[in-house]
Amino acid sequence: MTGPATAHQAPGGAEERLFSPAYAAATIGFAAVMFLTGFAALAVVPMLPVAARELDGVPLYPLVAGCFVAASLFGGVLGGDWADRAGAGRPLAAGVVLAVVTLVVSATSTTIWQLAVGRFLDGVAAGMIAVAVNTAIAQAYPDRLRARALALMSTCWIIPSLAGPPLAGLVAEWWSWRAVFFGLAALTVIPSLAVVLLLRSRSWQAPPEEPESGRPEPGRPEPGRPESDPSAERASRPTLMVAAAVSMGAALGQYAVSGWDVRHLLCGVAGLALLVVFVPRLLPPGTWRAARGLPAAVLLRGLTSGAYFTLEAFVPLLLTTARRVPPVQTGLAFTGAAIAWAGSSWLQGRLQGRVSRHRLVTAGALVMGAAVAVAAVGTLPGLPALTAAGAMVLAAVGMGMAAPSLTLLSLTHSPPDRQGYAGSAMQTSQNLGQMAVMGLAAALFNLLLGFGSADLPAYAAAFGLLLVPSVLAAALAVRARSV
Repeated sequence: MTGPATAHQAPGGAEERLFSPAYAAATIGFAAVMFLTGFAALAVVPMLPVAARELDGVPLYPLVAGCFVAASLFGGVLGGDWADRAGAGRPLAAGVVLAVVTLVVSATSTTIWQLAVGRFLDGVAAGMIAVAVNTAIAQAYPDRLRARALALMSTCWIIPSLAGPPLAGLVAEWWSWRAVFFGLAALTVIPSLAVVLLLRSRSWQAPPEEPESGRPEPGRPEPGRPESDPSAERASRPTLMVAAAVSMGAALGQYAVSGWDVRHLLCGVAGLALLVVFVPRLLPPGTWRAARGLPAAVLLRGLTSGAYFTLEAFVPLLLTTARRVPPVQTGLAFTGAAIAWAGSSWLQGRLQGRVSRHRLVTAGALVMGAAVAVAAVGTLPGLPALTAAGAMVLAAVGMGMAAPSLTLLSLTHSPPDRQGYAGSAMQTSQNLGQMAVMGLAAALFNLLLGFGSADLPAYAAAFGLLLVPSVLAAALAVRARSV
């Protein structure tokens, strides 16, 4: 790819930077989207338990918390399909606008069900934004700048991670949780409109790559090979109906864990059936057996995300309930993890061309495995209570190396007109990995508590389970390498 401006220097030239004139508009726009998304996400999540309590909906809190992830499955497929058909600008703009609308829906909630609807719509917006940004980066930058662009996107979450949760807590304490939602909507509406105008200009989108010598131009068949059938191509893409079924299955599963009567049991069975039938249609063929290329990258995304986000959920619970660590210190663990993720992501961007991407994934997975071991050791009564907090920071270092590397590998294994599909598959795998691994860890944790086990051994067992996806990711990373 030569980039938007052919007058720019060759690869490695001083003029080709993220903020050079040819890329400045795209870089600023994408960074603004990620900053606003991160600030809203990190400020809203701590308010959900407070809102559920005030709305007399504590039993349905798992649905409120989980429907966001379920909806982001649908949003990811919607955004990826839309980006492949019309470019990444439109789904990205739509996602930004919808994110503002969902804040108002949640802020005006009079029942727990309205809050759940707001979180579901927010999940759709988040899924669209995540996939569209990755696809837009592939369209806007040459290959040598993509790793740095992805690292910048991770960096944009640093300030929100530092300021979002404490500011939201202060606002909720002085006014109410509704003021947090309304305030975020007011703060983001004008920047969001500016981003929409930037995306509509399409000044960020690069022209098609120039074909290499001896290779056919995009859209033309190779000599002796028939043209592809457009209808077959459309049929190979996951339909929105399938994505909606998967999201519904995930939401039913989240509702099922809020109670133990016949109704909840039936919802759980129905949700599981939907997932079993429709999930394979959202993922590349060969994902479950880690087929080389894109399928392996997609599976690795699910394994690493499941291990990391489950650790991120259980460590704070351990610190708060079993080790009696003050909330301020637990919050600092989140801050340290965000900084570690951004720093590690920045480092992998600087290693472009020096270390193979699949080796960075292996290294990241092994670091996450070490973090899981630290968390398990942190359950020992004789060690300092904050030992387990270090596991969050260490795991973020591993995820900062693995996540952007897997995104780049997925783009490498996808032709330009299928990068949106690859992005949606990665997003789907990430969300499914979170729900599956966290569900298994929670089931083991509750099972041990049900048999009368003490809290700390139950936590240790849950952390031990996370070694499985971490080790698997390290072992399978070679299957995702680029040729």
